[in-house]
Amino acid sequence: MTTPLAVVPNELPFVVSRWRWLRKNPTLILGALLLLVVALITLAAPWIATHDPQDIDPLTRMQSASAEHYFGTDALGRDVFSRAVWGGRVSMIVGLSVALLATLGGVLLGLVAGFVRWAEGPVMRVMDGLMAIPGILLAIALMAVTRASLSTVIVAITVPEIPRVVRLVRSLSLTLREQLYVEAAHAVGTRLPVILWRHVLPNMVAPLIVQATFVAASAVLIEASLSFLGVGVPAQTPSWGNMMAEGRNFVAVAFHIILYPGLLLAATVLAINMVGDGLRDVLDPRLARQL
Repeated sequence: MTTPLAVVPNELPFVVSRWRWLRKNPTLILGALLLLVVALITLAAPWIATHDPQDIDPLTRMQSASAEHYFGTDALGRDVFSRAVWGGRVSMIVGLSVALLATLGGVLLGLVAGFVRWAEGPVMRVMDGLMAIPGILLAIALMAVTRASLSTVIVAITVPEIPRVVRLVRSLSLTLREQLYVEAAHAVGTRLPVILWRHVLPNMVAPLIVQATFVAASAVLIEASLSFLGVGVPAQTPSWGNMMAEGRNFVAVAFHIILYPGLLLAATVLAINMVGDGLRDVLDPRLARQL
């Protein structure tokens, strides 16, 4: 007769152990809650916006906060609250899209540079050239030769972000390709795409997730900067950068025009960075042992 095995505390399933680390990581929880609140506000814009963000009312221009206009009005009499909640959609779309596209592009190029030895030099020299140009300047240059739209803004921000991911994936690839299980897979004749899919990519998921959060935060800031400089999304589109650009000439008499979109922008970037820091602590085994 066999006796049931005793449950050893340090042999808990992966999910349970990660949940314990999660509870001990307030940075991740606070960042996730803050990001969730901002995301819900922007997603619910059609229902919580009190006015049409494009409605102009010269009789109520530059009014302070009131029961009718929660955040006041801008220089054209448009409701700042409605424009702020609608403008958050632009930042969310740009952040998620750039993080996804930059990660996918960086993974493909990074794997090529890490496992195709003859391609490593050309790929990395191109990436070094892109990184030599400040991201905001490269994005401005790309926007200068294209038509202003949300899709072109996403592409213009994605291009400078790809080299970061490529360098990360390449460095991970150089380490993983020397592991015994990868060499064993090569020895038995396993094709390279299968090795990458089964043995290499799963070991890159954790650092890639963390890197994607920082890329998203950077993308949100760059989008706001481009719009503030007048080379981002069209001026008539509600966005936090456009709102701050329109209100900078009225700071002395109507500071609220740039205050609220600026606070929402800062809260969003802070939340994304907090989530990234928290995920790094949870997903990194060396840091997780300390929690």
